[in-house]
Amino acid sequence: MIYRKIANSDHPEHKDLELSVITFGAWATGGWMWGGSERAESVKAIQASYDAGVTSIDTAPVYGMGLSEEIVGEAIKDIPRDKLQILTKYGMRWDLAKGDLAMHSKDNDGNEIDIYKYAAKDSIIKECEDSLRRLGTDYIDLYQIHWHDKTTPIEETMEAVSQLIKQGKVRYAGVCNYNADLMREASQYINLVSDQVPYSMVKRDIEAELVPYCLEHEKSILAYSPLQRGLLTGKMTLGYKFGEDDNRSSLHYFSDENLKRVNEFLDKLKPLADQKNASLSQLVLRWTVQQPGITIALVGARDARQAIQNAAAMDFDLNAEEINFINGHLNDLKLVQ
Repeated sequence: MIYRKIANSDHPEHKDLELSVITFGAWATGGWMWGGSERAESVKAIQASYDAGVTSIDTAPVYGMGLSEEIVGEAIKDIPRDKLQILTKYGMRWDLAKGDLAMHSKDNDGNEIDIYKYAAKDSIIKECEDSLRRLGTDYIDLYQIHWHDKTTPIEETMEAVSQLIKQGKVRYAGVCNYNADLMREASQYINLVSDQVPYSMVKRDIEAELVPYCLEHEKSILAYSPLQRGLLTGKMTLGYKFGEDDNRSSLHYFSDENLKRVNEFLDKLKPLADQKNASLSQLVLRWTVQQPGITIALVGARDARQAIQNAAAMDFDLNAEEINFINGHLNDLKLVQ
């Protein structure tokens, strides 16, 4: 495994924040929007991931309405806390009708719920306590706002996180799904070290503005959905059937035409993957973390086998010629909306 320091994570009282380049993404662990969760398998996946060198885990309260954090807490309870980096989030409430309505959804039991983006100070303080309890820890390494809440001033939000940092409950402040302007504003009030955003071979819009901003201002980018939620694994064929509560079925990426185009592109990469003794998923992950500005990739795993395979994506390297080969074919890939 490779470990990278998160930019600007300098603190006089504790060590810099170093994350495993493959970080365990625990969205699917909570089951919500992923067709349910298998708790025992998820625990094994996290533990197998750690054994393979993945020391960083990213979760959020809204993933399964607390379930993902609880499962992470169960999986790590016997691992020395200083050997792990726990990343979680705040600012998405399903139990309080305040703030900016984000979506109507259903919980894992099929009950209708409304989810709000809400990042007022008192809410963040409460959320942090709830997360610490579910995770079974007394501090969070990287605490990230999940989505921008336009009803609360960013200054108030960051003031709450600053207070948590002073109390030792949080080590570093990050954001998720922020553009460069929002990052610029938040950075006036706190030492912001990272932005967690979607990024993959077929979703590269951050390269225009966010990547240059983060490179110039020494902020790290944590890329989520680098396999585009399974699209770039090569395992999805035409007519792939999703479960009824799996929201991927409605996304344009997974139309038959796009599946066909992506799989034709992946077929061209297969010889390079074979040469590296790697799967297509591993090749895609390796390419992702070698892109300018991308510090780590968040990758989920349903079971121990997947977790071990994800970690092995760091067992080989891609040289400039091989990156250019991939980019050449990638530039020819056009998806239909």
